Amino acid sequence: MAAAGCLIATPVAVWWLVGDLSAAARPGTALDRAIRPPAIDPWAERAAGIAAVLVVAGTAALLVRASHRRRFDRRWWAALLPALAAGALAGAGWRVMTAGTLGANIGAGLTIILGGPLVALLLLWSLGWSAHLLRSR
Repeated sequence: MAAAGCLIATPVAVWWLVGDLSAAARPGTALDRAIRPPAIDPWAERAAGIAAVLVVAGTAALLVRASHRRRFDRRWWAALLPALAAGALAGAGWRVMTAGTLGANIGAGLTIILGGPLVALLLLWSLGWSAHLLRSR
């Protein structure tokens, strides 16, 4: 259960920690965006970010403690860590994709070209290793 909470909260925590990456523009200048971000009140964004960071920190601490006490099979870390990295990349990538820029958003293209396949590979590894561990029981 702690692993699921950590997996769900990681993209939100990274998204909040990265923050808005929009370029500073003069008043009245329209920013170009690859994807328009959803309208979220600043207080709701802060609350979701703080909650996600607390969930990640708490669940990670629980998992490390359980692993140390041998209540969490250490072999599962090889599936969990790539999935967490994929979530972190997704959270950071979302900030890059929704950043307002003056002109073309080169980062959005790089996020799609490099980040998409990397996230897919990390998730495929995680799923494959999870299937391997479940079969070996």
